[in-house]
Formats: sequence, C-alpha cells, structure tokens
Amino acid sequence: MTRLCILSPDPAHSEYAAMWPAQRAILDSALATGGLSADYLPWTGDDALGDYDLVMPLLAWGYHDAPADWLARIGRWAAAGVRLANPADVLGWNADKSYLVDFTLRGAPVVPTLLDPAAPADLADRARARFGDVPLIAKPTMSAGAHGVVLLQPGEPLPDRALGMPMLVQPMMESVRSEGEYSLFYFDGRFSHAILKVPKSGDFRVQAQHGGRDVAVPPPAAALAAAEAVLALVAEPLLYARVDLVGGAAGDYLLMELELIEPQLFLERAADGGRAFADAVAAWAVRSRAAQMA
Repeated sequence: MTRLCILSPDPAHSEYAAMWPAQRAILDSALATGGLSADYLPWTGDDALGDYDLVMPLLAWGYHDAPADWLARIGRWAAAGVRLANPADVLGWNADKSYLVDFTLRGAPVVPTLLDPAAPADLADRARARFGDVPLIAKPTMSAGAHGVVLLQPGEPLPDRALGMPMLVQPMMESVRSEGEYSLFYFDGRFSHAILKVPKSGDFRVQAQHGGRDVAVPPPAAALAAAEAVLALVAEPLLYARVDLVGGAAGDYLLMELELIEPQLFLERAADGGRAFADAVAAWAVRSRAAQMA
C-alpha cells in the first residue's frame, strides 16, 4: 500500500482552521480517483515522516510567516531522507520570490521586476525610473495569498510597514483587470488544466478571499509556450507546478509567479477530476521508494 502524507497548517494558526479542510476534501477526492489516500500532519509538528512513500507540502500554509523555521525543517527532512515532492532544494528556492529576477536573467518571460533586499524609502522612485510613472505593485519576497502586497499609485511612496524588508516592485499589469490571470497546472511535467482568475471590480487581487473568481479555460497558445519556457529552467523534476501568467503589451504572456510549494491546484476544475494528479503522485511514490532502496 502506498503511504502518502500531505503537510497541513499549524493547528495554532487559527486563521487557517476553517479554510484548509475544504482543500483537504478536494485533494482526497482527486487521490481517490487513483485508489490513493493520504494522512495529514502539521508541517510544524515533530512527526516522523521517513516511513511515508511520499510527503507533499500541499497545505503547508503559513510557512511564509516563519521562513527560518520552514528552511530549517526542509534541511532536516532532507537530511533524514524524507521523500519530499517537490524536492527539498525546490521547496527552499521557491519560497523566496527573488527567483523571478534569476528567471529574467536567464531569458524567461517575466513581469518586469525590481528587487531590493532592504526596501529603502526611495525604492518606489527607483522603480518608476525603470518602469515609468505608472501604478506599481510592491510585495514581500516571501508571502502567499497576496499577503503584504500593496498597490502604489503614481508618485506614492512605499508604506512605512514595507521599509527595511526584502521587497519586489513591479509595474501594475493592467491585463489583470481587463483579462485576468491564468494559472496553468502541470503534474509530472505534463499539462493538466488551466483556470482564469479575475479580480472583483475595482481590485487587482485575484484570490477568492479578496473577492476574485475563477473559471476553467483552455489556455492561450502563447500562455502554454510561456509556461513551458519557465518550467524548462527549473533544474529539478517536479511532481506538481502552477504557473501564474498575465498578458503583456505585445500579446505575449509573462510569469507572475511559479508556485511549487503549496499551490491551490484547483483540481475541482480539472476535466478528469484530478486523475492526472493522482497518477503522477502514484508514479512519484514508486520512483521515490525505489531510488531510496537502490
């Protein structure tokens, strides 16, 4: 029998207590299409994970609030031989959104991004010198669910709460409001499904908790090409990936974020009910167990 574990939120994090069971039900339903089931353990716990064929941090919500703890645990899990998917190196690297700058330098189609490790008061001015006097989006390099993200109108400085911390600044992509944000999902390197997320009127945030809505769509060919160009630059194989893209001015699509830790997979929007995900999990579990026994 394949033993699976999905890491879940810290029980003390009351913000997530009422939210994560619904996502657990979606994951359970998808895994059941392949005859699989999973245990759920808090990512902040001290439970032994080495006996599982595969451990997935798909509900490890809140890791961005405790980055040092998150990175330390990844290191301990890797040293103990825990069979992680995605791999430990990926889970550490993807936690910090500065990977967007690395992707840009390597030629990936990325939303223009300015990174500063200790956001000074003139960061917004420097961003406007590069991008023009346009609305800007500023976000912490470690965040989730649009936490800490601010919209700066022309001439508006960074808020005091953002100063001194690692921040990314990007031009506001107006296509988010006019078209929406595409999320493309890949399991074991194969495209599965896509959704289009649209913010509520007057907002720029597409997450459901901020009033956004989503619908299953066939992705534009240019979005598929952009997603695959991004994934080709990831050094390690991936069990799951969510590629978030927005339309550019030239009819192209640009990477907003590459979600490889605890992305909402929207398996309820997949035409196969999540069977591609379940099959990928089963295959990874077999390969992980075999590799460790070799």
